[in-house]
Amino acid sequence: MGPLEQIRIVELAGIGPGPMCAMLLSDMGAEVIRITRISPSGLGIPMPTRFDLLARGRLQVPVDLGRSEGVELVLKLVATADALIEGFRPGVTERMGLGPEECLKRNPKLVYGRMTGWGQQGPLAQAAGHDINYIALSGALHSFGRKGQAPVPPLNLVGDFGGGALYLAFGIVCGILNARLSGLGQVVDAAMVDGAASLMTMFYGLKAMGVWSQTRGENLLDTGAHFYEVYETLDGKFVAVGALEPKFYKELLIRLGLDGEELPEQLDRNHWPNMKQRFQEVFKSKTREQWCKLLEGTDTCFAPVLSMEEAPSHPHNAARGTFLELDGIPQPGPAPRFSRTPPQISRPPTPPSPETTREALLNWGVEEEEIESLLQSGVIGPPRA
Repeated sequence: MGPLEQIRIVELAGIGPGPMCAMLLSDMGAEVIRITRISPSGLGIPMPTRFDLLARGRLQVPVDLGRSEGVELVLKLVATADALIEGFRPGVTERMGLGPEECLKRNPKLVYGRMTGWGQQGPLAQAAGHDINYIALSGALHSFGRKGQAPVPPLNLVGDFGGGALYLAFGIVCGILNARLSGLGQVVDAAMVDGAASLMTMFYGLKAMGVWSQTRGENLLDTGAHFYEVYETLDGKFVAVGALEPKFYKELLIRLGLDGEELPEQLDRNHWPNMKQRFQEVFKSKTREQWCKLLEGTDTCFAPVLSMEEAPSHPHNAARGTFLELDGIPQPGPAPRFSRTPPQISRPPTPPSPETTREALLNWGVEEEEIESLLQSGVIGPPRA
């Protein structure tokens, strides 16, 4: 099931954006085999496998990549794969014997997907970093935050997942389409700093026009405008309004009971601070639930600000099946939707075991005798403590 059915991908497991990319492709029906390390690694935060939601939909095969037999096993998988995902610093897979040259030699149609923060070349290519650093360099982080306050990191959504995982997934699918036309694979260099910069394209255009201030909290979409803002309600909860278009703004004023007042023009920035204070007073007069009854589903561009606890049970999310429960854990379902080839999650995150290792490798055409030999020699198997 899913639009990527029969696409096969080898994932050299890492943290954050690489697993997210692999999850997205797996959700769309690709068969992804996840090569993990024999020795544990990661952020140092203990996480039972069932909670590692980015690992859903695929089986893990722990491989000792420090041994030639382990490298040879991965190259054997690469020979029948459409793509590979790796998220190490530049040069690491080359030193392993699993770089693009070795892999493309085994499979000239392979799409070799590389995920890094800074990219494969440039002065910072070998430096350590995380999402916050990459979005800082792209101009994105500077733009998040309120006036007079420091920039606010938007979780790790913009660098890791938006600028990283999504761009690599897009690049891999583009590469596979091209390989099917040309018969030749290639390397996809997905850098989070590039992706985060790309996400800022519209704002660089607005800046060039002279209509986007470099001061946070003074612009249309960065909490400068009173009609695109978050407001506290009587019960200490919050609501969000985004009435950008004049007709929606007019509807909002009517439903807030402000249409009879003498008010400044919507886009008169000089009056935005005063209008924001007026809106704050109005929204503080009712509870979030009262505002939902009054505004939700209207053309006021309104929504309650829900917690992760609340979001799955909201009637709209429930009706669409935006969230699902797998292995007892509520989580976002696959996105986007397809009319003819609906995506689905093939399995919850599954801890490695000799049985799942056998299953995964047999599915990829590795002979049972070879699997047993690799298990017995410790080249593959459950992670070591």
